[in-house]
Amino acid sequence: MVMKALVTGGGGFLGKALTRLLLAEGHATRVFELPSVNTAVLAELGAEVISGDLRDPQAVEKACQGMEVVFHVASLASPWGPGRLFDAINVTGAENVIAACRLHRVPRLVYTSSPSAIFDGTDQRGLDESVPYPTRFTSHYGRTKALAEQKVLAAHGPDLATTAIRPHVIWGPGDNHLFPRLLKRALAGKLQIIGTGQNLIDVTHVEDAARAHLLAAQSQRPAGKAYFVSQGRPVSLWSLVSTILEKVGIEPPRRKVPYPVAKAAALLIEVVWAAGRLKGEPPFTRYIVDELARDHYYNISRARADLGFEPRVTTESGQQSFVDWIQNELLPKPEPAGQ
Repeated sequence: MVMKALVTGGGGFLGKALTRLLLAEGHATRVFELPSVNTAVLAELGAEVISGDLRDPQAVEKACQGMEVVFHVASLASPWGPGRLFDAINVTGAENVIAACRLHRVPRLVYTSSPSAIFDGTDQRGLDESVPYPTRFTSHYGRTKALAEQKVLAAHGPDLATTAIRPHVIWGPGDNHLFPRLLKRALAGKLQIIGTGQNLIDVTHVEDAARAHLLAAQSQRPAGKAYFVSQGRPVSLWSLVSTILEKVGIEPPRRKVPYPVAKAAALLIEVVWAAGRLKGEPPFTRYIVDELARDHYYNISRARADLGFEPRVTTESGQQSFVDWIQNELLPKPEPAGQ
């Protein structure tokens, strides 16, 4: 059945993949994105583009009008920043989307959550969706994703079916999160292994993450739930990073920094950054240290059973296209001969 679908943050990494998938399957697709984001490619593919800000209730209401499903993908995703900004975009933004869906009688809302909503900085191995939200977070990102997810799921009812998808470490061509950050440090010779280098994590190819959202919108099962989605088997983070770096011709990291040392240094850096009101992101934060040193992988049985989700792209099958994209888009271009 053809749907009238809205994708908030449709110009972002996951949002763009979801928009492309919806258009490819024939769905009438609208994108809600900040005016500063280039959405020309999506418009050329046939998406309707509405510019606006999640913090503007009227703009969100306009975007949701006439829709049959809203995919709320947009959020502030960063390891650092003022708490009030995360609250305004991630929490108030989600409230504005919920209110707009109710105003315009949109029957289905699929929210892009994150395992960060339940990540407390400790090892998390094979957990399912029954794990409670933590009482303390090491990032405003995790805290506000948890708050927004709770609001979305609490809004579930007879007139608005809500679902939260928790894709973990999304990767693939177009990635603007974990791997580009690590690549930048590796190019500068500053990338170091945090902890033992043996930690296991979940990863999710962007195409699988997008498909999980579409499955959630099409599911006939009762909603009101959160779902972990991933590749379905954990991988060694530092082995994967080293393999990708070697394939693009960059020396992988060798030096290891003990976890307690890295965590203490990150805390000190955060204090200095906050006290000095320094701009930009710190070199690393406690949240990043935990992400790079801890085990964090999850059980996707619920998504398999309820949504029919089955990962299709593994780190092996998707690696070459990712490497090609890194070489073409992220690495410095060599100077022409004779220059």
